[in-house]
Amino acid sequence: MNFEYYPRGVCSRKMTFDVENGVVKELKVEGGCSGNLQGISSLVKGLPVDEVIDRLSGIRCGAKSTSCPAQIAEALKQFKEKNV
Repeated sequence: MNFEYYPRGVCSRKMTFDVENGVVKELKVEGGCSGNLQGISSLVKGLPVDEVIDRLSGIRCGAKSTSCPAQIAEALKQFKEKNV
């Protein structure tokens, strides 16, 4: 199932996910630090949604209260709430 998320408080503008059977199959991020987000996207591919949430929740970017990884976790939390 594909879904889009518009992160808040970070440089990235849009995150597009493909999740099947509770596993992240694809993640594309527009904006933000391209190399880092390509790396994160590659690393979360094939992982269960819950594992991605556990690993990325609470990560901060400098003095910001959130980060692109934390916003990925937030997006997946919202996805789970809507698709339980």
